Amino acid sequence: MVCWRSLHETGNALIAEGRLQDLIRRVHCFGMTLVRLDIRQEASRHVNLEQADIDTFRAIEELPEEALGAYVITMARTPEDVMNVAKLQRKMRIVPLFETIVDLQRAGDTMRRLFAKSEYRARIDGRQEVMIGYSDSSKDAGRFTAAWELYKAQEEIVAACREAGVELTLFHGRGGSVGRGGGPTYLAVSSQPPGSVDGRLRVTVQGEMIQAEFGLTGIALRTLEIYTTATLDATLVPAAAPKPEWRALMERMSDAAEKSYRRVVYETPAFLEYFHAATPEEELAEINIGSRPARRGGAKGVHSLRAIPWQFAWTQNRLLLPSWLGVDAALSAGEATALMDWSFFRSTIELIEMVLAKAEPGIAAYYDRLLVPDDLAPIGAELRERLDHTIELVLGVTGHERLLETNRALRRSIDVRNPYVDPINLVQAEVLRRWRAGDDSLRDAFVVTVNGIAAGMRNTG
Repeated sequence: MVCWRSLHETGNALIAEGRLQDLIRRVHCFGMTLVRLDIRQEASRHVNLEQADIDTFRAIEELPEEALGAYVITMARTPEDVMNVAKLQRKMRIVPLFETIVDLQRAGDTMRRLFAKSEYRARIDGRQEVMIGYSDSSKDAGRFTAAWELYKAQEEIVAACREAGVELTLFHGRGGSVGRGGGPTYLAVSSQPPGSVDGRLRVTVQGEMIQAEFGLTGIALRTLEIYTTATLDATLVPAAAPKPEWRALMERMSDAAEKSYRRVVYETPAFLEYFHAATPEEELAEINIGSRPARRGGAKGVHSLRAIPWQFAWTQNRLLLPSWLGVDAALSAGEATALMDWSFFRSTIELIEMVLAKAEPGIAAYYDRLLVPDDLAPIGAELRERLDHTIELVLGVTGHERLLETNRALRRSIDVRNPYVDPINLVQAEVLRRWRAGDDSLRDAFVVTVNGIAAGMRNTG
C-alpha cells in the first residue's frame, strides 16, 4: 500500500493500478497464505492422548490461524475420535472422515452422539463438515455396493445434522478412478441424495485429475463452472427421493454384489497371489509415484493395501477389476431396468459402462501369459469371462448395442487412445517379466510405461 500511495502521489497512477493493484486485491480476497492447509491424521494416533503425535499439534500452534483449514480425522469411527482431537487443538475445524463400509453405516449414529455433547456443540457454532471416503469402501465391498452405502450414509448424516439444527457441508473424498468415486463431475453431483448438496459442496481433486481439470486457465474456468452449475442445480432442483420399491431392490442387488466381490477378493485363497503376479502392484510400491506408503502397517493382504495402489495396479493391466467386480451378480439379482429412472442408479450404471469400455481383456490375458504361473491362470480366465458377462448385462440394462453408444465423444476418445496405449502395455508386461527374472536395469523403463499407461487411461488413480 505504501508503494501504491507513492505511485499515485507522484503521478504514476497508471502503474499503481496495474499488476500492483491486482496483487493487493488478491491478498485482500485470499489472504497472505493463499490456500489454507488441511491436516490429515488417522484416528488411532489420537486414542491415547499421552502418546498422540504432539509434534503435529505443536506445528499447528506455531502457524497463523488464517493459514489453517480442516483437521481431517481419517478412519473415524466414534465420537471419541473427534473429541480427542478437540482436546488437542482449537484452531482448526474438525472433520471426521468415514471410510470403510462399517463406518459409513454407523456415520449417522456417530454424528448424533457427537452432537449430543454440549461442549462439542458449543465449539462448532452450528456448522459441521463431514468427509466421506470412496476408496476404502470400494476396496471393502466393490464399487456397486460402496456407491449405495455412500448414498445411504449421506442421507443419515443429513438427517442427523437437520435434527440437531447444524449446517452441514459434505466433503467428498473422490479419487480419479471410478473405483475411487471418480467420473464426470456434473453427473456425480446431480445424483447425490436430496438435501446433501444444500448450496455447499467440497471435493478433493487429486493425482492426474489436477492437471486434467485445472492445468490450463480455460479448462480450470470450465471446471469451476461445472462445479458451480451442478451445485446450484442440486440445491434448487434436488433429485427426488427414491421410491420404497427402488430401495428394496437396490438393497437386494447391493447385497448380491458385495457377496460376489468378497468371495473373489477376500475368500479365494489364491487370489492375492494372482493379484501380485498379474499386476505390477509390488513393483509400483518400489517407485515414488504415490503421496503415501502403499500399505498401512506391515501386513501383506488386501485389507492393509491402500486403495490407490489397489485401483492403480488393476488399471495398469487394463482389467480394471475393482470398478466392475460384483456388478454381474447385482444385475442378475433383480430387474435393474426398473431403476433407470432413478438418477443415482442411472449415473452408477453410466460410470460402470465407461469403465467396461476402457477395459481390455486381451491385454490382461497377455499379462497372464507372461507373468502368471500356470496354476493361477484359471483365476484370470474366470475373471475375464465375468467381465464379458458384465458387459452383456450392462448393455441389457441400458438398451445399448455397444458400450458408450450415447456418449460418442468419449467412445471416440477411447478408440483413438487405445492404439497408443496397447503397445505400452505389451512393453510393460515384458519389462515386468525381465525385472522379476533379475534384470534390475529396467526400473526406469518400467516407470516410463507406468506414466504412459496412466496418461492414456486418464482417470486412473
